[in-house]
Amino acid sequence: MGAGHSHSHDHGHGHSHAPADFGNAFLIGIVLNTAFVVIEAVYGWISGSMALIADAGHNLSDVLALLLAWGASVAAKRPASERFTYGYKSSTILAALANAGLLLVAIGAILFETLHRIAEPAPVAGETMVVVAGIGIAINAGTAALFMRGQHDINIRGAFLHMAADALVSLGVVIAGVAIIMTGERWIDPAVSLGIVLVIAWGTWGLLKDSVAMSMLGVPKGISEGKVRTYLASLPGVEAVHDLHIWPMSTTETALTAHLVMPAGHPGDPFLRKLADELEHHHRIGHPTIQIETTRANCAGGC
Repeated sequence: MGAGHSHSHDHGHGHSHAPADFGNAFLIGIVLNTAFVVIEAVYGWISGSMALIADAGHNLSDVLALLLAWGASVAAKRPASERFTYGYKSSTILAALANAGLLLVAIGAILFETLHRIAEPAPVAGETMVVVAGIGIAINAGTAALFMRGQHDINIRGAFLHMAADALVSLGVVIAGVAIIMTGERWIDPAVSLGIVLVIAWGTWGLLKDSVAMSMLGVPKGISEGKVRTYLASLPGVEAVHDLHIWPMSTTETALTAHLVMPAGHPGDPFLRKLADELEHHHRIGHPTIQIETTRANCAGGC
């Protein structure tokens, strides 16, 4: 019997956590969006626009999301310890789960006020909506651009998509403001607010579902357990594959353990290095641990 562990470090990992040079992007994005949240909430209250207030709530949740993502990316780089032998990589999963919870709270608060406004529409200053939301488009689009070049990292891609979506939501508020100016209809504002809530809820459901699955050590999206099993079983000398486990170490790194039954004996380190390289570059699994067994009978009482 033997066990092998390899990361193919000589090839490097293209999925590292939020590189150091994204620290400035996080900082700029957080400062700009925090300032805009205050401006949007104040003018939303002054103008009576629930759509602006809803968008401010959405932007606030995204500021918190950026803070959590930034903090988790920093924590993920801390070295392993005797207590946390994987280091703090899984903090990125906790951050995603916390972000989903924050979004649910924001949805509930916005929906409550929106339903009240639908029942009792209030006068709205359409001009204010257009100007403030227009500023929001510029800020959110600019923030999204800061993360555009980091699409290989799921955390950075998530920040980019959040900000890009916010720019689109702000565009919706601008359209609502123009419609109110042209028609004077009060129901347009809470209707747009309700639409914003639905957009947030749609994104939140995906985030919640994925983060819960990852926190329960489910196989990460984009990785097929069946294809990995088939690949391992097809390797020369492998008679059977069992005790295959695939789980996320973080939102960007995946680990695997498996037992390979190889009657001819341990194939040597070159076999393990090639296997690890294949798993990383074709199955997105960067941390495999393989146990070699000469006969399945050895596992009759458990391996």
